[in-house]
Amino acid sequence: MHTTDSATDFKKVMSRFPTGVTVVTAIQDGLPVGFTCQSFVSLSLEPPLISLALAKNSTSWPLVRAAGAFCVNVLEESQQEVGLQFARSGSEKFAGVDWSPGVLNTPRIAGSVAWIECTLEAVQAVGDHEIAIGRVVSLANGEGRPILFHESRFTTLAAREVA
Repeated sequence: MHTTDSATDFKKVMSRFPTGVTVVTAIQDGLPVGFTCQSFVSLSLEPPLISLALAKNSTSWPLVRAAGAFCVNVLEESQQEVGLQFARSGSEKFAGVDWSPGVLNTPRIAGSVAWIECTLEAVQAVGDHEIAIGRVVSLANGEGRPILFHESRFTTLAAREVA
């Protein structure tokens, strides 16, 4: 067993755990805002809650937080460029992205595997991140298979099933 205080070692080990890729979107001051987020999990069935972990130094998270409502767009395996576009700081994130307003007027990105629209329930500072809790108001399934992030790159699900 190896122990370390190195952030590099921590990131390398955590990269071995595959996660889904989402884009979190909102409307702030009449404009669409958003960012790529892979730290997304379901949290509670009753009431239906989800959780996001967001870097405190994010420039997009404060805009989504101020909106008070957001949509978690679960990206489809063909949407790698969308994931990269929303991960870039300072870029025109919605350029060329087809979206429509959801029940909460939050941007639902066309072609996503699923959409989860939430109101912001709570935010807690933890280390260099904030944990956001969203109360699910509306959700829907799309088509296709989700894109994954593993070992610092995008990948897809294997075609075979494991028993």
